[in-house]
Amino acid sequence: GDRPPNCDPAGAAGKGGPGGIAAAININASTSKFLMNVITIEDYKSTYWPKLDSAIDQLLTQSPGDYIPISYEQIYSCVYKCVCQQHSEQMYSDLIKKITNHLERVSKELQASPPDLYIERFNVALGQYMGALQSIVPLFIYMNKFYIETKLNRDLKDDLIKLFTEHVAEKHIYNLMPLLLEAQSTPFQITPSTMANIVKGLYTLRPEWVQMAPALFSKFIPNILPPAVESELQEYAAQDQKLQRELMQNGFTRGDQSRKRAGEELSYSKYESSALTTVLSWV
Repeated sequence: GDRPPNCDPAGAAGKGGPGGIAAAININASTSKFLMNVITIEDYKSTYWPKLDSAIDQLLTQSPGDYIPISYEQIYSCVYKCVCQQHSEQMYSDLIKKITNHLERVSKELQASPPDLYIERFNVALGQYMGALQSIVPLFIYMNKFYIETKLNRDLKDDLIKLFTEHVAEKHIYNLMPLLLEAQSTPFQITPSTMANIVKGLYTLRPEWVQMAPALFSKFIPNILPPAVESELQEYAAQDQKLQRELMQNGFTRGDQSRKRAGEELSYSKYESSALTTVLSWV
């Protein structure tokens, strides 16, 4: 089951149907190639992938409500033919590479953002990417069904969400979180819908990030904390503020991109263990 049904148009030739008659009358190389519908790796690289590449580009960079001048039917058919012709592995590899490169550019642009625009730009990047996936994933449904699910035992949507987590969210979480905590305590700094989108988005990407700011996450996501009395909720809020101060002392604020990777890991583990201790103490 690694190919969609009806994958071999030449199958008709052996069944005495119109295809069989055509094959019997005219068996020359070009006709058999036409009947077999052969797509060589060169065809894939020169004709099929460029079409897919261009469509993915447009979908990744569209704004909500944009009209995208691509034929979904043509792209869908293109993917189907490539899967039939055993180009799934190459197509999957090309897709992952393409989207990874895009996300690395997005991450660099975010890194260059000033603090007052940082939250809003992160929200736009997250929303744009998740919106693009709603179109990209269905277009590659055959590759998902007959290659990713069967050969890799994974799912395309999960793989593509993981790419955003690894190439964007993980790189920005320690700059983003103090700014979110600050914005939460400053009325009108960002809209409630922006805050809700980001917090829910972060929770989807990596549920354990709740540990970084339990009071903030619990405002937007029901039932993520153990049942708590009012005094404990105040304790969570105090913990969020303490965390914000600690992060700021460690230079995790105001878009400070200059710190070394090793320092980041050091603070990360120190920070993670203190957050974990806090969480364990609630349970």
